Amino acid sequence: MTKISYTNLLKESRDFVLIIFGLILYAVGFTGFILPHGIVIGGLSGVGSLVYFATDKLIRVSVTQYACNLLLLAIAYRIVGRKFVARTIFGATVLSLAIGFFESFFTSIGHPLIEEMSMSAILGGILCGVGIGIVFVHNGSSGGTDIIAAMVAKVSNVTIGRTMIYCDMLIVLSSVFLPYDGTLEERLNARVPMIVYGWVVTFVISYMCDLIINTNRQATQFIIFSRKWEEIANLINQDAHRGVTVIDGTGWYSKNPVKLLLVCCRKIESVQIFRIVKGIDEHAFITQTNVNGVYGEGFDKMIVKIKKLKKKD
Repeated sequence: MTKISYTNLLKESRDFVLIIFGLILYAVGFTGFILPHGIVIGGLSGVGSLVYFATDKLIRVSVTQYACNLLLLAIAYRIVGRKFVARTIFGATVLSLAIGFFESFFTSIGHPLIEEMSMSAILGGILCGVGIGIVFVHNGSSGGTDIIAAMVAKVSNVTIGRTMIYCDMLIVLSSVFLPYDGTLEERLNARVPMIVYGWVVTFVISYMCDLIINTNRQATQFIIFSRKWEEIANLINQDAHRGVTVIDGTGWYSKNPVKLLLVCCRKIESVQIFRIVKGIDEHAFITQTNVNGVYGEGFDKMIVKIKKLKKKD
């Protein structure tokens, strides 16, 4: 019992450390590479940017972001549940503190770290996406449009991803109404390129986030045909420390019974499996397939919320 508790505590501690690291990475990407160029992105960071530029940099992004997170969580408390709210408050607090710190730090420099806007925006988007991806992989939350999406998903059939896309695009589009001295045509000429930049950066963040999440879950499935199947299976168990399933089959050309080995492993372990098989039987027939998610012993833990069925009177 003590060992299990210690293991769980160690895992939880590691998750919290990596969540904090991911949030700091997001804060650096946003405040160091995106905000200095006046680009408005999606999420509550984008809402904070709108208020920041609308008030001539008087109200900091971190203040608006944190206030909006608390307001949304207060509204969503009964819908999304206590656990989601507690996890989001932690993430939103760390993120707001990190953005507040780095916002002051990079503002004191007086100029963007990378003067060229395109490169700065893309690099900032990559850092933000990797940071948020790390947070999600370790079961964290940064709040923002996640809260709105979670509420909508609870009361309708609209997916979380679609709701977040709609919210983010609307937030970026709202930057056209920021204060601007000039005619409507001049306003559009100045703001439309920035809106495009905002959409591109938001897409990069989303893409990198998905990449980090899916890379963490990527695994490889092997089906191995060999007359030395027993020797191969034993060595995979001993050296690669992976389970092997033996399946009975029939070679329809020869009409002879055959044994198939089914093996699942992490992507980085696939080379070791190849070496084991080829080291024993160079003529073995192998198929390899990338699978996006393997759940169970030795792999990812399946996290599924089961809805309770209402009892009929």
